Amino acid sequence: MARGSDDRSHRLEAVAIEAGYAGTRVLNAVDLSPPDGQVTILIGPNGCGKSTLLKTMARILAPTRGNVLLDGKDIHTLNTKAVAASLGLLPQGPIAPEGLTVRELVAQGRFPHQSLLRQWTQKDEDAVNSAMSTAGITEFADRAVDTLSGGQRQRCWVAMVLAQETDLILLDEPTTFLDLKVQVDLMDLLTGLAHERGRTLVIVLHELSLAAAYADHLVMMKEGRIVASGTPDDIFTADRLKQVFGLDANVLRDPASGRLVCVPFGARRRLTEAAQ
Repeated sequence: MARGSDDRSHRLEAVAIEAGYAGTRVLNAVDLSPPDGQVTILIGPNGCGKSTLLKTMARILAPTRGNVLLDGKDIHTLNTKAVAASLGLLPQGPIAPEGLTVRELVAQGRFPHQSLLRQWTQKDEDAVNSAMSTAGITEFADRAVDTLSGGQRQRCWVAMVLAQETDLILLDEPTTFLDLKVQVDLMDLLTGLAHERGRTLVIVLHELSLAAAYADHLVMMKEGRIVASGTPDDIFTADRLKQVFGLDANVLRDPASGRLVCVPFGARRRLTEAAQ
């Protein structure tokens, strides 16, 4: 699939962001510059501000202080369609209208490219077909989205975002409620977009081992701030997991894949150690 209509990368950056809801501040002076063509994964305890940061960067939530910059310009000053042509978003728990087919859902990703002077073209059709092929859902094209399994539905939403043909893709907990095998397959698909197609992805995840396994750039958040960021090898440590999550765990390296794995102690081990 082509990268985008102008064949250039777009840069997204959060600068000293403060944001929240109903007068309650959630983010405190957060800076984030996702590396181009890599997978940035945000992790942290519930309520730490991960999704709030993603929504602010996607222009869904306006910051009370600071700026979100798209190619150096304040994203809130830009035209909505112009932003959508550069930035794709998969929110948490999306729901498709009843009876909507997979092809119809994926076609909605072409909305930013439509106008009164430019209606549906062969390029749009090719983009939809390519997105469905990449997401592995072509065989479901004429089926209703609400008849598919959770993993299949999530791939449909990913395909819709791919049909936008944006360089920047933000995803809020795309693996939630999916079986482990489906989670792995989906993360393989998403990371392939970065490593093989040059996309820049920012993903919110809850699954710590999955985050460590797939992140090029890992960001740990706590109480509305970024506590640490860098490669998983640098920051995914037992001490940091204790600091950020209050979690007693070992961090091990899988000998076959070389990936880091979080292994919690559990209450039984803590009781055993206390008794010794």
